[in-house]
Amino acid sequence: MEYRKVGKWGLKISEVSLGSWLTFGNQLDLNSTRQVVRYAVENGINFIDTAEAYANGIAEAMLGMVLKEYRREDLVISTKVFWGGDGPNQKGLSRKHLLEGTWNSLKRLQLDYVDILYCHRPDPEVPMEEVVYTMDQILKSGLAFYWGTSEWSAEEIEQACKIAEKMNAMPPVVEQPQYNLIFKKRVEEEYAPIYEKYGIGTTIWSPLASGVLSGKYLEGIPEGSRLDRWPWLRKTMEERGIFQEETLQKLKRIKEIADGLGVTMAQLSIAWCLKNPHVSSVILGVSSLDQLKENIKAVEVKNLITDEIYSELNSLF
Repeated sequence: MEYRKVGKWGLKISEVSLGSWLTFGNQLDLNSTRQVVRYAVENGINFIDTAEAYANGIAEAMLGMVLKEYRREDLVISTKVFWGGDGPNQKGLSRKHLLEGTWNSLKRLQLDYVDILYCHRPDPEVPMEEVVYTMDQILKSGLAFYWGTSEWSAEEIEQACKIAEKMNAMPPVVEQPQYNLIFKKRVEEEYAPIYEKYGIGTTIWSPLASGVLSGKYLEGIPEGSRLDRWPWLRKTMEERGIFQEETLQKLKRIKEIADGLGVTMAQLSIAWCLKNPHVSSVILGVSSLDQLKENIKAVEVKNLITDEIYSELNSLF
């Protein structure tokens, strides 16, 4: 396992990490979560990501029960604040919700602090000065060590960095975007100017495009799969043309390349993400221990991707 710095900053996290979206509290019960976390840690993963919105707080609560088995300093834990409830002040990035959301997340996690606290989405209704000032205060209070953004535009991240500089405050150090072979424009193009300028790192989610890049949907949608369980996610993929014949042929080519290397399509797709030097960590969202055992091997597969293979994979989408 390789440990990468988060952008230019001092924090080091495992190149693959464990996520909890749609899994902890949905596909995994407490015992299964405990097994998955144990295997992850035993195999070098030190970074675990969650959010107040995941399973309406249940994911954080389950993780909190499991984390009691580990030394706090051995792990890097992150959570995200934005969707905390239905009340007018229970969502968004107001000072009120950022502070109360953080306190509530820490209670569920049974922790004194998280290592990274993300603003889960941008909030156009809140002045950026309010967001930056409050996040800096959260850091100075010791409730989090670093703060980041998730699915913010490069323009919004740059605005936050400039305001932080004026305030003599800590800027966001990391962005958590979707990134995979199919959806890559934001990470590779939009964010390109801010990597060096501000030292931003990325902890990317959905490296398999909700399972599409694992090959499980090449012959249809299996019962019990992610796209079967969540119709809204299936609709999103359909709107993006994932099941069009042209796309399916490209996916089959990825499988052919994977077969030629003697690895799974999922391992190859994750390993491709790891080849990007601006990726600090690839977040794995697994629905079973066997899936984690398979996907974590991507750290070995990345060394099998030659320049020729990398170029062909890049050209497919």
